[in-house]
Amino acid sequence: MTTPKAETTTTSRVLAGLRHDDPSVRLRAALTAGADPDPGFVEPLVERCGVEPVFHVRDMLTWALTRHPETVTLPRVLAELRSPNARARSQALHTLSKIGDRSVWPSVPRSLLTDPDDEVARTAWRTAVLLAPEDEAAELAEVLVSQLGRGGRETRLSLSRALIELGEPGRYRRCGPRRTVRTRGYGRTRSRRSGCGATLRRGSRTRWRRRSGWCRWGRTGLPVRRSEAGC
Repeated sequence: MTTPKAETTTTSRVLAGLRHDDPSVRLRAALTAGADPDPGFVEPLVERCGVEPVFHVRDMLTWALTRHPETVTLPRVLAELRSPNARARSQALHTLSKIGDRSVWPSVPRSLLTDPDDEVARTAWRTAVLLAPEDEAAELAEVLVSQLGRGGRETRLSLSRALIELGEPGRYRRCGPRRTVRTRGYGRTRSRRSGCGATLRRGSRTRWRRRSGWCRWGRTGLPVRRSEAGC
């Protein structure tokens, strides 16, 4: 049986560990907070998420939060979505994606999908695909398509994955003149030049079509950058 004094000691150790300079100590503190959940841990865990510089420690902090009751965790995490700190916004989105409660989607600001910070936007795209209801898929696809061509390689790949995972509504974007491009093959990757000069990449048994100025790719294809397409 755990005594009140032992519980107090554990709580104090966790709170002190989360503020420690050594990332391994912070990691152990987050692990302890998740292994032995206490509502009193939620606030310091959320606060640490917003300033933690080490990736694997942030991931452990998120895991610890998912171990606590959602009635306690969700309101505090949702509040972080409006933080001026980009890392706090990004980590809050990541935590919501791990909790996986779709009922919180109406409380997620849509402005995060176009956040000026690339890391926040990338996390928002991934979270939106997981949490948004099907009847909002078309609207979400329009917002994601508006971000094509943004950022560096990792940002573009994140957007491509989000569009592919979103499904049918996310397979279209404005592109060059009407043209039909078909590719055939099994298990190989091929490239074709489209009417506007874009290189379309495809996987097994995937077809692209260009109709009425729209560029379409199949579920295993990847969209191209605007700069490459010359659109």
